[in-house]
Amino acid sequence: MATKIKRGEKVLFIGDSITDCGRRNEARPLGVGYVKLFADFLIACEPSKKIEIINKGIGGDNSIGLLNRWTDDVLRHKPDWLSIKIGINDLHGYLRDSVNGISPEKYEDAYRKILKRTRESLPRCKIILVQPFYLSREISKDSARYSVLEILPRYLKVVEQMSRQYKTRLIKTHDMFQKILRYYDPNVFCNEPVHPNVTGHIAIASAVYDVFCRG
Repeated sequence: MATKIKRGEKVLFIGDSITDCGRRNEARPLGVGYVKLFADFLIACEPSKKIEIINKGIGGDNSIGLLNRWTDDVLRHKPDWLSIKIGINDLHGYLRDSVNGISPEKYEDAYRKILKRTRESLPRCKIILVQPFYLSREISKDSARYSVLEILPRYLKVVEQMSRQYKTRLIKTHDMFQKILRYYDPNVFCNEPVHPNVTGHIAIASAVYDVFCRG
């Protein structure tokens, strides 16, 4: 049976702007996105657990950025649970500059180093990998959005491979949103394909809650 989060445990979320969501500014310390909503779900549904939640998202970050701040922002906190959501900035950077950007291969290398260090330093930490996503169903090959959707599966595959190799839990957010987009316009969840609105963040928070609390 899958392990569920327990009373008094510590959860650390790390990632890019979707995780950050204002946590370093007026909405500190958790931001206003899925991390805060997950915390609200816990308060409303399981108040006795009193979980400590830390948000270390930084807007614009990528896998190399995570690797460079891993000791300070993750390892020193010694979390019981760790959620990693990174990749869309790697992809966009690679599309802009295929020579210097973070290719799927460089993304895999950075991700593997992150997980290897975590397993070595925090062997009992339970890890959740959250795949990057792109809220579009564009079919025109002349579109920039199509270019993102065309290369995104290579990044998603890396996360799946890392999840299998390091025995983590996996949240397939892109697949989740693509299924929902069969019924709703993308603008219901996101004014542009990357940064969700409240409805989009609720969808992510619900998926995170299922993994942490429902096993």
